[in-house]
Order: sequence, then structure tokens, then C-alpha cells
Amino acid sequence: MLYRQMECFLAVARLGNLSRAAEEMFLTQPTLTARLKGLEEEVGDQLFVRTSRGMRLTDAGREFVPFAERSVESFKDGKRRLAEMRGGSGGRLVLGASPGVGTYALPGLLERFVGAYPNVSVSVRTGHSEEILAMTLAEEVQLGLTRSMRHPEIESLPLYDDELVLVVDPGHRFTARGSAELPELAEEQLIFYDTQSSYYEQTSEMFRNAGLREELRSMEVDNIEAAKRMVEHRLGIAFLPQSAILRSVSAGNLSMIGVEDIPPMSRQMVALKRRDVPASGPVAAFLELADQMAEAETREHLSPALAAEFESLQLIDLFT
Repeated sequence: MLYRQMECFLAVARLGNLSRAAEEMFLTQPTLTARLKGLEEEVGDQLFVRTSRGMRLTDAGREFVPFAERSVESFKDGKRRLAEMRGGSGGRLVLGASPGVGTYALPGLLERFVGAYPNVSVSVRTGHSEEILAMTLAEEVQLGLTRSMRHPEIESLPLYDDELVLVVDPGHRFTARGSAELPELAEEQLIFYDTQSSYYEQTSEMFRNAGLREELRSMEVDNIEAAKRMVEHRLGIAFLPQSAILRSVSAGNLSMIGVEDIPPMSRQMVALKRRDVPASGPVAAFLELADQMAEAETREHLSPALAAEFESLQLIDLFT
């Protein structure tokens, strides 16, 4: 209401005439007069003097004009800013991402997003899945990009499925065959990474179910990149997320090997969002873009030669 009162004040100050100002504001004169009186009561001073020639500003009214102009303009700027945010063309996007998502998925997705919405300011925080969940709950981030997690105050919006695949160095005996049997893996040194991750749990469970866990020779590192380098230097073989190894496979630094008689191992990557916070502005735009990319045609078998090209084109091409 105060904004409307100041709009009326500025119209009368500019036109010097009550009836013309009322016509411009699409108001009746009594309504316009009531708004002016309300504003004078609010500021505690008389702003106009009625004369035979119309409405004249008092000294207090002249002093108040620039403040009213700035207030009205600031209000309009605020409305424009909110409209930009609703449309995704402005505002700020704060994301939390687990290491795998932040390193391998997010750059390609943000390349698309920033290209489409260059005026949105983007911030990214990283942490393990539990930390990302805590950040989302505390509203330190608007979206948490990580593996699927359950919490009554959180909804998980699917992004993509990331498959675990076996990789070896190009000179390995498995490379020529392109496949291996599970018992053969027990003869190799296994490189495990991040013992707190769900990938480690899945791999360990697979070997336990096959009765091979106790027979394994293993080396443990704390991140995917270290595991890749260990494999490249012929220190062992590893099950790694497909999203993390496509570029290395394409470059000829690693070979992707099929393993017979094991079920596919993958985990769903999601965007975590508080249920009580509506997805609007940049958040809605980001989710819509991710959904559009995930709807692209999936490829069950991605050749190493095409991997690098697809990596820069579609999120789903990179992860399937």
C-alpha cells in the first residue's frame, strides 16, 4: 500500500493536478486523495497545498520527492529481479555435489546451464553424500547432487544412473579378450577407492557373494583419480564409475572390460531438495535442463572412440 501511495504522490507532484493524476492512475479522485492523506500521516508532514491552480508541493514535499522516486524505482527493480529469477535468467544457484558428481557430471551440465542462463551466479560446494544431505537440510545449498538418499524432509529427483565397470591398463591380458570371468579377478590386485562410498560396498559385496573376498589382494586409495592412475601404472585393476573413465578409455589410457556372470552394478544419482521449498527460478531452470538432457536417447554400449565427443554433448551420453 505504501508503494501505491508513493506512486500517487509522484504523479500529483509531476502533474500538479489531482484530476489528471487520478486519470493517469486509473483511480477516482477520492481514492487518490485518501492515498495522499495516508502517506502524509505515515511521514508525519503535509506534502501538498491545494491552490487555485492545482496541487503545489510544500517544502517537505519537495524534500521527499527524491526519496519517493528511489523507493518506487527500487521496488520496480525488485519486481524485475524476481521475474528474472522466476524465468531462470537471473539470481543465484547454490549447489552441493559429492566428489564424483562434482568432478565428472557437473562440469558438462553447468556448461549447458551457464550457456542458457549466463546471468545466474553459480556456487558449488563439495562433500560426501551425508554432508551434502546435511547442507540441503540446513538450506546451505539449494540442491544437493549425490547418490539417492532418504529423509522425510527431502525429495530425491533422479538425474542419471552411474554404472560400475571394470578397467585395466591397455596392455593387460584381459584387454585382448575384452572380457574376464569373476574368479580370474581374484588373481589380480584390486584397486579400491574411498572405503566410505557405496561403490566400495557394492564391489565388496559382489566378491563376498562369490566367496572370493578373503582371497583378494588389494590396494586402497581415497579417490577415483588416484585409482585410475594406479591402474594406468599397472598396479592393479579396478571397478570404477563409468562416468569417471570414459575420457581415459577414449584416450587409450584405460581399457573397459566386461565381466561375465555378474549383475550390473550401478547407483542412481539424484538432486536432493527440501520438500517445503518450491523449485523456482534458477533451481527450476537447472532441474528442467538436467531432465531434458536425461531424456536424450540412451546408449547401452558407448564405444571409446565416441566417448570423448559424447562427453561434451549430452549428460546421458556420458553416463550410459
